[in-house]
Amino acid sequence: MKRPIIIGIAGGSASGKTLISKRLKKAFESSNSMIIIKQDDYYLDQSNMEMSERIKTNYDHPFAFDNELLVSHLKHLINRQAINKPTYDFVNHTRSDLIEHVQSADVIVIEGLFVLENTQLRDLCDIKVFVETEADIRFIRRLSRDVHQRGRSLDSVIEQYLKTVRVMHEQFIQPSKKFADVIIPEGGKNDVAIDLLTTKISSIITQNML
Repeated sequence: MKRPIIIGIAGGSASGKTLISKRLKKAFESSNSMIIIKQDDYYLDQSNMEMSERIKTNYDHPFAFDNELLVSHLKHLINRQAINKPTYDFVNHTRSDLIEHVQSADVIVIEGLFVLENTQLRDLCDIKVFVETEADIRFIRRLSRDVHQRGRSLDSVIEQYLKTVRVMHEQFIQPSKKFADVIIPEGGKNDVAIDLLTTKISSIITQNML
């Protein structure tokens, strides 16, 4: 059985990474030949910390992630072995009790802030994608998401953006764009880029079936 193809999708917070991943997954829904792994699910477990300490964590720094576990899981998937993937509770700022059993597939999409910043993750990727979206659009999207989906207050989202999100983006995420094979402006709303990726993935799946 041939090695799965790894597609890494990186970019700033709320740049459109998840929408791209979902659109790609939908295109191959019937064949079950693609899985999506979110780097966000690999935030470090903080269950041993009080909530007052958890909220002080810089969640926009590479050190906030358990990339060692993520790399290990990707290597298992590359070897066609299933994994028990963690999930993250963004309301309580720690790893949740829910574990997802994930089978390998012909195409594995890994999406997250630091997919191209981390050398080990980057080296596992066959196709490296960077999503480029203007800062004001990313901020508006993040504000809406964190308030409505993650139970954050307006003031806390703004404070986090000014203190860490913007700074970490400029320090770690934006420089990782240089490693990308493909740069997609405006994320999942870029139909041409999605069509090109879909065509490439279809070709890969077809080759793996031969």
